[in-house]
Amino acid sequence: MAAKRDRTHYLYIAVIGAVLLGIAVGFAAPGVAVELKPLGTGFVNLIKMMISPIIFCTIVLGVGSVRKAAKVGAVGGLALGYFMVMSTVALAIGLVVGNILEPGHGLQLTEAVRGAGEAQAEGGSESTADFLLGIIPTTFVSAFTGETVLPTLLVALLSGFALQGMGSTGEPILRGIGHVQRLVFRILAMIMWAAPVGAFGAMAAVVGETGIDALKSLAIIMIGFYVTCALFVFVVLGTILKIFTGINIFTLLKYLGREFLLIVSTSSSESALPRLIAKMEHLGVSKPVTGITVPTGYSFNLDGTAIYLTMASLFVAEAMGNPLSLGEQISLLVFMIIASKGAAGVTGAGLATLAGGLQSHRPELVDGVGLIVGIDRFMSEARALTNFAGNAVATVLVGTWTKEIDKERASQVLAGQIPFDERTLVDDHAPAEVELPGQAGESEGGKEKAIV
Repeated sequence: MAAKRDRTHYLYIAVIGAVLLGIAVGFAAPGVAVELKPLGTGFVNLIKMMISPIIFCTIVLGVGSVRKAAKVGAVGGLALGYFMVMSTVALAIGLVVGNILEPGHGLQLTEAVRGAGEAQAEGGSESTADFLLGIIPTTFVSAFTGETVLPTLLVALLSGFALQGMGSTGEPILRGIGHVQRLVFRILAMIMWAAPVGAFGAMAAVVGETGIDALKSLAIIMIGFYVTCALFVFVVLGTILKIFTGINIFTLLKYLGREFLLIVSTSSSESALPRLIAKMEHLGVSKPVTGITVPTGYSFNLDGTAIYLTMASLFVAEAMGNPLSLGEQISLLVFMIIASKGAAGVTGAGLATLAGGLQSHRPELVDGVGLIVGIDRFMSEARALTNFAGNAVATVLVGTWTKEIDKERASQVLAGQIPFDERTLVDDHAPAEVELPGQAGESEGGKEKAIV
């Protein structure tokens, strides 16, 4: 076992080396580096290929093993309520910091930049009706082939409730889905060995495309955004996590260290979504809480994106010489947080949402979006890291509030006493997790042992 764990340890050392090599190639040979972008895109696509089946299996197993449907509804309602509160807090923090920094002074808007802003706005706007209708897949199977996770979430919930209603006749199906879950997690573990190649291509391309000049001229907004995200994670989320669960934010983030490295390498929090589900279950959070909170959070708990939208809006308005009044700031940002739902963790989605929101609310500011197109990839990393941290904390909090977390196991996992199995990403030592749907509703303690 030790040798196999060491092997995955070397894999992530290779990822770090690949990132550094990609940066070096990006600066030394920008033209060549840009051509390496398909390597990073291909790796992220491989990961995204596994997201829908993993979400489906996790939610069906979780919901199908709980006898009371009201428990699932309580988890979802509590999660959505928490998401809305934290999004508002994130918006407020970005608003305060953006007004203090005023980072848009002195930048010039060229015709090329104006065109870049208009291009981003074309695909960035979506009405609330379009978003809600988009949750419903065209067919049962098409839920697994789309770009967003919400159709998969809907189909999985319906399937889970159906199996729940079937009682003992649904147990063979649950066992079969449990075996499918092990298969898809094993495939994901195999895909992870391509991480160094993907990290090299992605990092080389972004450095080659951006160059040092853009970083220098827009350093204030970049540094301010990174600092704001760090304050939100370590101060706001860290305080809430400590008060309600007793868990130290640094301990939790250390446990998720490899996932953060993967996000930095790809600039997309979606690349770490399947591993977050596996690690939250390993930590001791029940399948229903993990299966509902994590995928839903990827569309509704975008703390990093909320901070980005506030700061970027103020930045663009300042740069355009048309600063927003306090009333305009509040109305625009309320509009944007609604528009951002469904942006998920896709690279560049925050920029498109910003452009689409400005196009709908303050169209005269859209041209200024082009000012930050060059550095958006670097800001995308901070967005993705913050979104991921926010969803990890949310899952632990919801598990605690609904008493769906094994606190003793969580302490042991975070202390390193129960290592995460990097080969399978699931706890094969506990096959009873999907074979005991009847026992799951007998008692609070019995349920935790059956599904953790």
